[in-house]
Amino acid sequence: MAFADTTSQQIPINVLGGPTALFEYGGLRFLTDPTFDAPRDYQRPGGSVTKTAPPAVAPAELGWIDVVLLSHDEHPDNLDNSGRALLADIPLTLTTPGGGQRLGNKAKGLADWESIELTRPGGGTITVTGVPAIHGPGTREEVEPITGQVVGFVLTGTDLPTVYVSGDNASLAAVQEIAERFGPVDTAILFAGAPRFSVLFDGAPLVLDSAEAVEAARILGAKRVVPVHYDGWAHFTEGRTELVAAFTDAGLIDRLDLV
Repeated sequence: MAFADTTSQQIPINVLGGPTALFEYGGLRFLTDPTFDAPRDYQRPGGSVTKTAPPAVAPAELGWIDVVLLSHDEHPDNLDNSGRALLADIPLTLTTPGGGQRLGNKAKGLADWESIELTRPGGGTITVTGVPAIHGPGTREEVEPITGQVVGFVLTGTDLPTVYVSGDNASLAAVQEIAERFGPVDTAILFAGAPRFSVLFDGAPLVLDSAEAVEAARILGAKRVVPVHYDGWAHFTEGRTELVAAFTDAGLIDRLDLV
């Protein structure tokens, strides 16, 4: 896959389906939550989840990946079987502290506000900071025992745009904390889709719905919003149509980039 040169305002992004996006930043290539299985059912405690669409590309077509940004490793709609196999060939996976322990030597867990510096090919560094994410409605203490630990990421560097990758986050309060430290952001890769299960939190969304994605964009002062995690799975209850409608109604459709 070929990419255009990174600019001071935008980075090239390919959305590959579900939560998976490939982007170049500061000369390094990043992949979010790798999901490359064919459509299928996955048995989970309390029921099953269904993948309904194949990925846009196969893992063999990706080319070199420097870093995986993995919001969490415990759910197949964020790390499926093919994605898990892919991690063995990638030098570094950044994820939750618990995921870092489970995934082994090539994985590093980032706690909230913990940073790692990555060396750029042409000199200089990229800073990746782990940021709060809550995978459902309520406080972390209420949510994590049910849906697990999740992390988001902010990428910064000299002469580079600020990029936020939300991960499976449903908390606008967490977005506010991130905005206070890093806003405004140039590009926000927002996990959306309003996934729901009737047996969890009375069917409330486990990740941002479309209206909340708009509010997150406002809070962050995001110049560009690239949504992911809104198609390809049966439990995603809002998709492209709802996202376009919400951003249009808010007068922010010029910021929405359905790449």
